[in-house]
Amino acid sequence: MIYLLKFGASFILPPGIFFLSFIILAIFLWRRNEHAIASAFIGLTFVFYLLSTNLVADSLLGNLESVYDPPSDPKGDVIIMLGGGATKDTPDLDGAGGLSGSPANRLLTVVRLYNRLHVPILVSGGQVYADSGREAVIAKRMLLSLGVKESDILVEDQSLNTRQNAKFSHEMLKKNMLMEPILVTSAFHMERAVLDFQKENVVVKPFPTDYMVNREHAFHYNKLNPSAGALQANAMVLQEKLRMLVTKYLEN
Repeated sequence: MIYLLKFGASFILPPGIFFLSFIILAIFLWRRNEHAIASAFIGLTFVFYLLSTNLVADSLLGNLESVYDPPSDPKGDVIIMLGGGATKDTPDLDGAGGLSGSPANRLLTVVRLYNRLHVPILVSGGQVYADSGREAVIAKRMLLSLGVKESDILVEDQSLNTRQNAKFSHEMLKKNMLMEPILVTSAFHMERAVLDFQKENVVVKPFPTDYMVNREHAFHYNKLNPSAGALQANAMVLQEKLRMLVTKYLEN
């Protein structure tokens, strides 16, 4: 009964309420003999609905996240952590500003790798917007509070996107004579990140983290619920695919 109530409620909240509205509009147009327009509305609504379901999100995001597996025995002489969003002035335990969900998960993996390998950490990420935080600086503060030695932290805080992450990190790797980087970023982001580093002639060892979906999927009718979260996940997958095309064919 609980699952059934959740399923019903999803159609009276956004985005589900929009689908019902579009269907009602399509019926109205059909009755007015606007069959072509009504059919177009129904088709677009169906596509929009599918992109708003976890059934589709689990499949598309799962495929993207499974391109690379974390190595069972990682080895390298530096760990690179890519940024992915930060707040500028939110309160924290030891200062202002914090990492967003995905980079916070990346940071946790980086610290665990550091405790195992005892190699330097290169944090990469600048201040993307005027009201966002300088990602690498905030990450360094958090690493210090988690026991990482300051002498083991390299900060690249100028990059604004993944391509610049790769470019500026490459410069720091050369400066510090580091040759075997382990790249840590979210699993959904890893394929494009590896490609960007390859464009800079840097061979990285991928260590994906921050997984969002299970490897094994079990069907439940509530995965057909329309949800804003599923729509956001599918939009993120499509964005990654689009950026991959740009990186492959349009960027030098």
